[in-house]
Order: sequence, then C-alpha cells, then structure tokens
Amino acid sequence: MRGRLAEFEAGADLDRDPDFYGDGPVAELEEKVAGLLGKEAAVFFPTGTMAQQVALRYGAEVTGRTAVALHRLGHQELHERQAHTQLTGLRSVWPTTAPRNPTAAEIARLEEPVGSVVIELPLRDAGFVLPTWDELTAVAEAARAKGARVHFDGARLWESTTFLEHSLDEIAGLADSVYVSFYKTIRGLSGAALVGDAELAAYARAWRHRYGGNVFQQWPAALTALAGLERELPRLPGFVRHARTVAEGLAGVKGARVFPEPPHTHQFRLFLPYRAEVLNRAALVLAEDERVWFAGGWVEGEVPGMAMAEIMVAEHALEWTAEQVAEVGARFAHLAQSMST
Repeated sequence: MRGRLAEFEAGADLDRDPDFYGDGPVAELEEKVAGLLGKEAAVFFPTGTMAQQVALRYGAEVTGRTAVALHRLGHQELHERQAHTQLTGLRSVWPTTAPRNPTAAEIARLEEPVGSVVIELPLRDAGFVLPTWDELTAVAEAARAKGARVHFDGARLWESTTFLEHSLDEIAGLADSVYVSFYKTIRGLSGAALVGDAELAAYARAWRHRYGGNVFQQWPAALTALAGLERELPRLPGFVRHARTVAEGLAGVKGARVFPEPPHTHQFRLFLPYRAEVLNRAALVLAEDERVWFAGGWVEGEVPGMAMAEIMVAEHALEWTAEQVAEVGARFAHLAQSMST
C-alpha cells in the first residue's frame, strides 16, 4: 500500500478537487476511455460484475428477449455467480462448449432468439484465447442478423490488439457495448467502465445507482486507472511479443505443455505433470532458496496428473531470454519431481 501511495505523490495532481458522485477525475477517465474505444460515452462502475449486469439488462429491455448467448466458460458463468440470471432474471444460452469463443455458424444456429451475444476477449478460462479478426467480424454480423446486440466482455481487451491486428476503437466498433477493467492489465486500484452510445450510458447511470454503484468518491481508482492507461497501454504490445519468447522457453521443459502456442496475449496457460500441491510448494522453495519467482497459483488441470498455472508476462519478465526461462523451468520441474517421490 505504501508503494501505491507513493505513485499518487509522484504521478497525480493531488491539488485538484476529488470527485463528487462521479465528476472530476471519474468524468475525466470516462471521457478518456470513450475516446480510446471510439464510442459516444463511457460510464464508470465500481465492479465489472455490476457493469456487465447492466449491459445485459439493457440488451434484454431494448430487444424484449430475456435469453443471453454466452460461453459456459464466460466470466458471467464462472466468476460472477451468474448474477445476470439471479438478479436480472435472464437465461443463459450456450452456442458452444468448445474451449473458444463461438463461431458465426454457431450463432446462426441458435434455436431461440437472444437479446445479447457476449464475446469475451480474450476468453480467459479457455486459455486467454482470441478469435481471428475475420472470425470476430463474422460473429458480430451473425448476431445482428439474429436481431441481437453484441456485447464484448473486454476485461482484458487492452492486450488483444496485437493478435487481432486492429486498434482498440476498431475492435470496439464491432460491438454495441464493451466492458473494460481498470485493475486487470493496466494496474488501477479497482473499477471498470461500460462503453457504448449515449442512450446506453444514460440507462447505465440510472441502473448503476439502483445497484448501489454510485459511490460518493472514487478518485483513487480513477487516478490510478488514468495513470495506468498512460503507462501500460504503450507497453502491452511488447509484453505480448515477449510472452511468445517465454512460452518458447517453457515449452522446452520436460513434460510441459503451453497453451495456446504461441500465446494470443501476454497471458497463457502452462501445464506440468505433477500435483498442484507439489508445484505450489516447489514455487515457494525456489523463491526462498534462489529469490526467483517461477509460477504459482497451480490448480489441478482437466487431464488427471497434469496441473495448470496461468502465466502473465509483464515488465520484469522482459529481462528473461527463452534459454534462461528453460533453465529455471528445468530446475523447477526437477524440484517438483524430487518432492513427488
């Protein structure tokens, strides 16, 4: 916390007035994000869960359809406790269960009308995977042909531009609404934004208040988000490129599997043939003995005997070559093997 407070002192104009229910720094952040994504307006939310509920509620009300097409691995299903169904009364329809976003053909084959089609960019729980630009364009067209709105769950949209080979505003231009996170990737304290046209923004402000999200002051979150946009966005293409270097090194570790290969963003999945409990202990031992943090947060994978960890490549990882990654990875695997016997 002391480090974050030091960032305020170093990089923010603290002689300004704080926000009062959404003006000041919060309004400045909203204007900045709307410009980056090429939309009429952006509305700040304290959480992405709240922002996405409002987006899907809006889609249901303007279309008169209570079904929502999204992935079974989508954030709303796995990490938001299905708030859109429990609080808003919507129903989930899964166009596919494959570990990727749905295709245009799958959207076209939906057996019932839906108010919104949700595309998560990237689909985190499938391995941070992205569609190609042509696939994404085709899905948006298929959704509109079905009379549905297109909503991008873009919590990690910021790092998707390199793989998609299009700018943030070009990507967002395919959707009617986009949610972005400020604490993922760009290192804000908290918060999110829902971005779209002026009509959506007016609706979002009303429902944000009803959901209890019209917080008195949120200037710390807004200032760190503004700083993060300035600091992190220009660095992300380099992180994504170097993730491929790191993945190359990890793929050479005995028994390792990297997915996707090469990574689509600066995050990807690493699988090793040991129990998650063993790998988490090995990560701590390596850190204590060598002052090197390899990878933590291991969980049991879908394949028995294989554990999985999410790898994120950011500033400090840029110092590592593929050969250095492979060398430390081999030591880590050897340590895990010795702990398993």
